[in-house]
Amino acid sequence: MTLNSLSNEGTSQNRKRVGRGMGSGTGKTAGRGHKGQKSRTGGGVRAGFEGGQMPLQMRLPKFGFTSRTNNYLKEVNVKNLNGLDVITIETLKENKIISKSVKKVKIFGTFDLESKLKVEGIKVTKGAKESIEKAGGSVADVIAPVVRPKGVKKADRTSE
Repeated sequence: MTLNSLSNEGTSQNRKRVGRGMGSGTGKTAGRGHKGQKSRTGGGVRAGFEGGQMPLQMRLPKFGFTSRTNNYLKEVNVKNLNGLDVITIETLKENKIISKSVKKVKIFGTFDLESKLKVEGIKVTKGAKESIEKAGGSVADVIAPVVRPKGVKKADRTSE
Protein backbone atom coordinates (compact mmCIF):
# COMPACT_ATOMS: atom_id res chain seq x y z
CA MET A 1 0.00 0.00 0.00
CA THR A 2 1.39 3.39 -1.02
CA LEU A 3 0.09 6.93 -0.59
CA ASN A 4 -0.75 7.30 -4.27
CA SER A 5 -2.91 4.16 -4.20
CA LEU A 6 -5.15 5.49 -1.39
CA SER A 7 -8.35 7.17 -2.53
CA ASN A 8 -9.47 10.40 -0.90
CA GLU A 9 -12.46 10.17 1.39
CA GLY A 10 -15.62 11.58 -0.19
CA THR A 11 -14.33 11.74 -3.77
CA SER A 12 -16.96 9.33 -5.06
CA GLN A 13 -20.55 9.28 -3.88
CA ASN A 14 -23.31 6.82 -4.65
CA ARG A 15 -25.94 8.19 -7.02
CA LYS A 16 -29.22 9.27 -5.47
CA ARG A 17 -31.96 6.70 -6.17
CA VAL A 18 -35.28 8.53 -6.33
CA GLY A 19 -38.85 7.27 -6.43
CA ARG A 20 -38.15 4.20 -4.30
CA GLY A 21 -40.74 4.52 -1.55
CA MET A 22 -41.77 6.98 1.11
CA GLY A 23 -39.09 5.90 3.56
CA SER A 24 -36.28 6.93 1.19
CA GLY A 25 -37.05 10.63 1.49
CA THR A 26 -37.39 10.99 -2.29
CA GLY A 27 -40.42 8.79 -2.91
CA LYS A 28 -43.74 9.62 -4.62
CA THR A 29 -42.87 12.69 -6.76
CA ALA A 30 -39.11 11.90 -6.71
CA GLY A 31 -38.06 15.51 -6.22
CA ARG A 32 -39.99 16.76 -9.25
CA GLY A 33 -42.82 18.55 -7.44
CA HIS A 34 -46.52 18.23 -8.34
CA LYS A 35 -47.86 18.18 -11.90
CA GLY A 36 -46.76 20.43 -14.71
CA GLN A 37 -44.55 20.06 -17.77
CA LYS A 38 -41.32 19.69 -15.81
CA SER A 39 -42.68 16.82 -13.73
CA ARG A 40 -43.47 14.65 -16.77
CA THR A 41 -41.15 12.25 -18.54
CA GLY A 42 -39.33 14.13 -21.27
CA GLY A 43 -40.72 17.33 -19.82
CA GLY A 44 -39.00 20.66 -20.21
CA VAL A 45 -38.45 23.07 -23.05
CA ARG A 46 -35.84 22.92 -25.79
CA ALA A 47 -32.52 24.71 -25.42
CA GLY A 48 -32.85 28.43 -26.09
CA PHE A 49 -36.66 28.51 -25.66
CA GLU A 50 -37.78 31.58 -23.73
CA GLY A 51 -41.50 30.90 -23.31
CA GLY A 52 -42.53 32.33 -26.67
CA GLN A 53 -40.43 35.47 -26.36
CA MET A 54 -38.09 35.95 -29.33
CA PRO A 55 -35.00 33.94 -28.28
CA LEU A 56 -31.60 35.57 -27.92
CA GLN A 57 -30.04 33.69 -30.85
CA MET A 58 -32.77 35.06 -33.13
CA ARG A 59 -32.57 38.59 -31.74
CA LEU A 60 -28.88 38.85 -32.61
CA PRO A 61 -27.91 39.53 -36.25
CA LYS A 62 -26.44 36.88 -38.51
CA PHE A 63 -22.91 37.46 -39.75
CA GLY A 64 -20.30 35.78 -41.89
CA PHE A 65 -20.47 32.56 -43.82
CA THR A 66 -18.49 29.36 -44.29
CA SER A 67 -16.63 29.24 -47.57
CA ARG A 68 -17.12 26.06 -49.56
CA THR A 69 -13.68 26.48 -51.15
CA ASN A 70 -11.62 27.10 -48.02
CA ASN A 71 -9.76 23.78 -48.23
CA TYR A 72 -8.70 24.03 -51.88
CA LEU A 73 -5.75 26.38 -51.27
CA LYS A 74 -2.95 25.60 -48.83
CA GLU A 75 0.38 27.19 -47.94
CA VAL A 76 3.47 25.03 -47.44
CA ASN A 77 6.65 26.15 -45.69
CA VAL A 78 9.96 25.57 -47.50
CA LYS A 79 11.44 23.79 -44.47
CA ASN A 80 8.79 21.03 -44.82
CA LEU A 81 10.12 20.26 -48.32
CA ASN A 82 13.70 19.55 -47.22
CA GLY A 83 14.78 16.13 -48.51
CA LEU A 84 12.38 15.98 -51.47
CA ASP A 85 13.55 16.21 -55.10
CA VAL A 86 10.76 17.15 -57.51
CA ILE A 87 7.93 19.16 -55.98
CA THR A 88 4.49 18.98 -57.59
CA ILE A 89 1.02 18.94 -56.05
CA GLU A 90 0.94 15.16 -56.56
CA THR A 91 4.24 14.59 -54.70
CA LEU A 92 3.05 16.79 -51.82
CA LYS A 93 -0.10 14.65 -51.56
CA GLU A 94 1.95 11.42 -51.71
CA ASN A 95 4.19 12.63 -48.86
CA LYS A 96 1.07 13.71 -46.89
CA ILE A 97 2.21 17.33 -46.66
CA ILE A 98 -1.20 18.42 -48.00
CA SER A 99 -4.56 16.63 -48.01
CA LYS A 100 -6.04 15.01 -51.12
CA SER A 101 -8.76 17.66 -51.54
CA VAL A 102 -6.26 20.54 -52.01
CA LYS A 103 -6.21 21.97 -55.55
CA LYS A 104 -3.73 24.86 -55.28
CA VAL A 105 -0.54 25.29 -53.25
CA LYS A 106 1.79 28.17 -52.52
CA ILE A 107 5.27 27.71 -51.06
CA PHE A 108 6.49 30.38 -48.64
CA GLY A 109 9.20 31.04 -46.07
CA THR A 110 12.98 31.18 -46.00
CA PHE A 111 15.14 28.25 -44.93
CA ASP A 112 18.67 26.94 -45.58
CA LEU A 113 17.83 23.88 -47.66
CA GLU A 114 20.18 20.91 -47.84
CA SER A 115 18.71 19.33 -51.00
CA LYS A 116 18.16 20.69 -54.49
CA LEU A 117 14.46 21.16 -55.15
CA LYS A 118 12.81 21.26 -58.55
CA VAL A 119 9.44 23.00 -58.16
CA GLU A 120 6.91 22.52 -60.96
CA GLY A 121 3.42 23.98 -61.29
CA ILE A 122 3.31 25.57 -57.84
CA LYS A 123 3.32 29.25 -56.91
CA VAL A 124 6.33 30.38 -54.86
CA THR A 125 6.98 33.57 -52.88
CA LYS A 126 10.12 35.66 -53.48
CA GLY A 127 11.79 34.52 -50.25
CA ALA A 128 11.05 30.86 -50.92
CA LYS A 129 12.33 31.16 -54.50
CA GLU A 130 15.60 32.66 -53.22
CA SER A 131 15.98 29.82 -50.69
CA ILE A 132 15.39 27.15 -53.35
CA GLU A 133 17.75 28.72 -55.90
CA LYS A 134 20.42 29.33 -53.23
CA ALA A 135 20.47 25.57 -52.56
CA GLY A 136 20.91 24.90 -56.30
CA GLY A 137 17.28 24.13 -57.08
CA SER A 138 15.00 25.53 -59.74
CA VAL A 139 11.48 26.97 -59.90
CA ALA A 140 9.34 26.57 -63.03
CA ASP A 141 6.99 29.53 -63.31
CA VAL A 142 3.29 28.83 -63.09
CA ILE A 143 1.45 29.88 -66.24
CA ALA A 144 -1.61 31.79 -65.11
CA PRO A 145 -4.85 31.19 -67.01
CA VAL A 146 -5.87 34.00 -69.36
CA VAL A 147 -8.63 36.07 -67.79
CA ARG A 148 -10.80 37.96 -70.26
CA PRO A 149 -12.16 41.36 -69.25
CA LYS A 150 -15.81 41.31 -68.27
CA GLY A 151 -18.11 41.61 -71.27
CA VAL A 152 -15.55 40.40 -73.84
CA LYS A 153 -16.68 37.17 -75.48
CA LYS A 154 -14.50 34.24 -76.49
CA ALA A 155 -13.36 34.38 -80.14
CA ASP A 156 -15.19 32.12 -82.58
CA ARG A 157 -13.30 28.87 -83.11
CA THR A 158 -14.74 28.44 -86.59
CA SER A 159 -13.00 31.61 -87.80
CA GLU A 160 -9.54 30.23 -86.97
